[in-house]
Amino acid sequence: MTRCLLLALGTLVVMTANAPAQTPAPEAQIAGAVQAAPADQRATATVIGFDAQGKHTTLRKGTGTLVCLADDPREDKFSVACYHKDLEPFMARGRELGALGPRGRGPEDPRWKEIEAGTLPMPKEPRLTTIVQGSAFDAGTGIVADSYTRWVIYTSGATTESTGLPTTPGPGAPWLMFPGTPGAHIMISPARPK
Repeated sequence: MTRCLLLALGTLVVMTANAPAQTPAPEAQIAGAVQAAPADQRATATVIGFDAQGKHTTLRKGTGTLVCLADDPREDKFSVACYHKDLEPFMARGRELGALGPRGRGPEDPRWKEIEAGTLPMPKEPRLTTIVQGSAFDAGTGIVADSYTRWVIYTSGATTESTGLPTTPGPGAPWLMFPGTPGAHIMISPARPK
């Protein structure tokens, strides 16, 4: 009898460990996603989250200039992002490619070729993405535990000459990643709190 109980308990533990993460209610996903938006733009942001099957879905169609991505419930850490709506074709294509499996980064990113071919729109002017990460999020209080914010400014084709920025990271300093390419962007990553 004890062996049967231990076997059943072990099976339950394995099944629980392999079970997909429960998708939070849309309201909780929206509350988390907009943490990466300025307070005065949260109510008007479009929010893309996850359905019960773990697929991306629009949870709220906004009237503002921002699109916010909800935290992926399959990941251990909390991570959300908001970006200018002009970046949505680029970001949506990234989600589409990501659903197909691992994709290349940098020059191997298929989106770069699509931008160069004119089949994927990419703004010529700079567009901001804000990323907020933490160990957890409490939808009731709106607090991100161990919150850390960083910024990415997409500026397709930017170079060191056009921006004056270095191409290597420094402690908390902005720098230009993938200069001169369709995916050029300025990284601003402050030191993480201790």
